[in-house]
Amino acid sequence: MSQTALHALAQLAGIAVDWTDANGRHQRVTDDVLRKVLAGLGHAADSEQDISASLDELTQLREGHRLPPLLTADYGQSVALDRYFKPGTPCQVHLEDGSTLDLRLDDHAGLPGMIPVGYQDVRADGRHFTLAVAPKRCYSVADAVGNDPARAWGLSAQLYSLRREGDGGFGDTQALESLVRSAGERGADALAISPMHAMCTADNTRYSPYSPSSRLFLNSLYAAPGSILGERAVRAAIDAAGLGQTLQHLEALPLIDWPAAATAKQQLLRSLYDGFVSGEHPLNNDFSSFRHAGGEALENHCRFEALQAERARTGESLDWRQWPTEWHDPRSPTIARFAREHAEEVGFHAFCQWLVDRCLTRAQAAARSAGMRIGLVADLAVGADGAGSQAWSFQDELLSELTVGAPPDILNRSGQGWGISAFSPEGLIRNGFRAFIEMLRANFAHAGGLRIDHVMGLQRLWVIPVGVPPSDGAYLHYPIDDMLRLLTLESHRHQAIVLGEDLGTVPDGLREKLAARHMLGMRVLLFEQTHTGHFKPILDWPDDALATSTTHDLPTLNGWWRARDIDWNHKLELINHDTEQQWRVTREQERRGLRHLLANDPQNFRSEGDEIEQMIDASVRFLGHTRAPLVLLPLDDALGIEEQANLPGTIDSHPNWRRRYSAPVTTLLDDTDAARRLELLACARQQAQERDR
Repeated sequence: MSQTALHALAQLAGIAVDWTDANGRHQRVTDDVLRKVLAGLGHAADSEQDISASLDELTQLREGHRLPPLLTADYGQSVALDRYFKPGTPCQVHLEDGSTLDLRLDDHAGLPGMIPVGYQDVRADGRHFTLAVAPKRCYSVADAVGNDPARAWGLSAQLYSLRREGDGGFGDTQALESLVRSAGERGADALAISPMHAMCTADNTRYSPYSPSSRLFLNSLYAAPGSILGERAVRAAIDAAGLGQTLQHLEALPLIDWPAAATAKQQLLRSLYDGFVSGEHPLNNDFSSFRHAGGEALENHCRFEALQAERARTGESLDWRQWPTEWHDPRSPTIARFAREHAEEVGFHAFCQWLVDRCLTRAQAAARSAGMRIGLVADLAVGADGAGSQAWSFQDELLSELTVGAPPDILNRSGQGWGISAFSPEGLIRNGFRAFIEMLRANFAHAGGLRIDHVMGLQRLWVIPVGVPPSDGAYLHYPIDDMLRLLTLESHRHQAIVLGEDLGTVPDGLREKLAARHMLGMRVLLFEQTHTGHFKPILDWPDDALATSTTHDLPTLNGWWRARDIDWNHKLELINHDTEQQWRVTREQERRGLRHLLANDPQNFRSEGDEIEQMIDASVRFLGHTRAPLVLLPLDDALGIEEQANLPGTIDSHPNWRRRYSAPVTTLLDDTDAARRLELLACARQQAQERDR
């Protein structure tokens, strides 16, 4: 009886007791794991009394008549309100444009489907809620480029890898401006970049862009302050801080030294801030306006940064969950007093956010001015550090006691723990999806598109209790229809496309839901095989997904052909001898299969030149001829680079997130190979457009 009640509680909380693994085998979550996951969700389940009390609480929440602060709807569809109101109840809808609709619920207590798209305030029977009405579909690539079907193309790049003179050791927004201008001149419509989320400023040893402190704010290290404050001010700040030789040394390194480069950049930013606040700077009003518009969310983030700086100064834990209890609540009088006492430090972090915000605005403007019809495509990480700013600021909406990962599969027999936290499904509903909406708006703000990493997370995530192995987790389900409507609405409002990274084990029906709303999935050349070595022909590629050659977590085309990923796994002893040999046999079959596919085009392999160079050229041409509305060519493949950006399963044994391009960004696309491949892609896209009209 106890197990039955436990399973009922888990299912009511959105936990999948039973699931199917990557091999198609049925799996069941153990009772011990269920109890730990339930505890992470805030539902005690250690005893029968706990389970009974938690069941009663959740049942009342699910079946009660408590009106949530926000409901979602599709435009033109009636909204069932029978759980909250009686049929015929009169109501007023206060629209965003200031007008009012006087309506009456129908015989089924439904709100007529005549409410305009937007966030509308509904009042009935002395209560009110926000109705988020979504358009039927997102802003699409066809909308952006003015062609249907769309056959657009662009590049993808790791921002930190870009190089320019005076960058201080890693790429920044000034280098990004140069790249978008070069790409736009060559006909690209989009440039997808690695995440720019805010990191933990007090700990420069952590730099994976997919493990941020907050997805609401930006990594201020990427700011190019000379773009906003002028190069003279930057030179003066460098001299005042004595950073000249340090920055030159860092800039000359073949790999990014993140701890040293980040420390130097922060010293530069502090020197600039000192000069900025010491006098009447002409941009003071703009900074003040930015800070005012940022409101509580920005203030909380800056206070958190100041709190972490204080903890770092005293050598104490940066994890807010280990701070004194009175520091846990962002709205407490203790935190307000700390902010007053450390106003200069809080102001410094606001200054940094202002700088990078204005810099990124310039980069998107440069992209559009260069002819890009989409421009920047931002990257939204699947979660944030449970010890970070976002988790502290939105404690009721994020699960700080559960981390996100992946269950065991063929490639990762122990599963994966990503060390990041995710939204609380119940917390989102309880708070009107506030944190989710604010996050979407922050990431759409400076971009013409948004790539959602691990888009399956909108439907379910593998959550793992803190301190246990990834295998001891469970799938947690999310209110996907609500989240897709909100995503569609924000895409529409920002006139920005949506790309969903749907690689791996995808829940049944998810791709169909995405396609119905014109959210593009993702197809990677190296994965598009019906079985080993049998690659899909062009006409089998879908028209509802972007096409690309590889990703940051996979080998480049050059590296894949040379089996550099296998070499690295062998070198780091991540695989045994038998696995390595089987992998190499499989890779040879795949190489033959890809060459056979590409050889079907008579334009390919026509000379006696280097086979790898010709393979990359042929792959670029192939992708260009697919029916994908958008093709994104990784800059690494355009250049023919051998090493990959990130090797999953490693932290510091492989130089993850540290590689830089050898040439400055101003001449990067003039590289012979890159120039040729961009021309190949542009021509293939034009031919595909003409073919599919």
